[in-house]
Amino acid sequence: MPDGSLGSPLLTRSTLPGLRRGRGAVSNPANRFERSRTDTFDDGWGTLAEALADLPPLATSLTRDASRSALSWNDSPDIGFDRSVNPYKGCEHGCIYCYARPTHAWIGLSPGLDFESRLMFKPEVATLLEKELSKPGYTPRPIALGSNTDPYQPVERTLGLTRQVLEVLDRFNHPVTIVTKSAGVLRDMDILTRMAARNLVQVCLSVTTLDNRLARIMEPRAAAPLRRLAAMHELSRAGIPVGVLVAPVIPGVNDAEMEKVLEASHAHGARAAGYVLLRLPLEIRQMFEDWLNAHMPDRAARVLALVRETRAGRAYDSRFGIRQTGTGPYADMLASRFAVAMKRLGLDKARENGGLDCSRFVVPGVEARQLELL
Repeated sequence: MPDGSLGSPLLTRSTLPGLRRGRGAVSNPANRFERSRTDTFDDGWGTLAEALADLPPLATSLTRDASRSALSWNDSPDIGFDRSVNPYKGCEHGCIYCYARPTHAWIGLSPGLDFESRLMFKPEVATLLEKELSKPGYTPRPIALGSNTDPYQPVERTLGLTRQVLEVLDRFNHPVTIVTKSAGVLRDMDILTRMAARNLVQVCLSVTTLDNRLARIMEPRAAAPLRRLAAMHELSRAGIPVGVLVAPVIPGVNDAEMEKVLEASHAHGARAAGYVLLRLPLEIRQMFEDWLNAHMPDRAARVLALVRETRAGRAYDSRFGIRQTGTGPYADMLASRFAVAMKRLGLDKARENGGLDCSRFVVPGVEARQLELL
């Protein structure tokens, strides 16, 4: 597989001192709300390089989240859902480009290594969700599962909070969309198959690259690309609607693979597709630049120039409607390539989220209690 669009070799972690094995970020910057910051520098004695030469693996810690609600709401005009559930804050997958990284600053942690190693989990998320869905006047619309951090990141294997959420949605006949980079979604095939039979679920696998080497440095703890494709095949074979999200598309890194990712995903059962251009809000800009200079120093300047070309000369443009796709000739070319590939593969005929059935929603036990009054 190609390693990107410029053809230069990727550096390995063995050649890059200071990088943590199995982690994506190469730094742990202070969050934007702190009044002071510290910078590491060598005092001239060469001790810094020695200290960073062989860092031990960074363990993952878990902290209980005391949130009193399960549903998060948004009114963004360019997002296809208005409510979501996130059982976890932070994500072990360690994707360097993750747009959710800056949210860790809200809890006083760094969007860097803290985001992928210091996780928050919501032990009561299923109970809270059940209460919110049972409130009088609740109007069902598809809930997005995995909108901020991956619902099937490694810790889900032991905590099982995503499965608990799905069990609630299954009982309430509530529609849900899932986005994940993990083959762990297959562990919930029993629930997903039942919900798919009632047109209550759609699953989207995010595939950034087909190159294992590139995937290991961009998203070190996510499932390998071939495992994601295999998961698509299993989901599709079970009758569960599945799609692919080519995200993010990084100019000069993985953009040359767009058509190949779509073709491979279609061959494995994907019948819907989308893409998102690289987003670098807030702290992510410098973190991405640090990562790029560490792993791809020969192409870093070119990649950053292309990114600015798609963002009107800036590192990021947060305006609704264009933040997902960018502007300018390079962004237009990506959009055209995507549209042509979609049409060629027949993916442009895919059903939107609105195709999920909201009419089946019912609060368990309500009908029985109503009959008792007769």
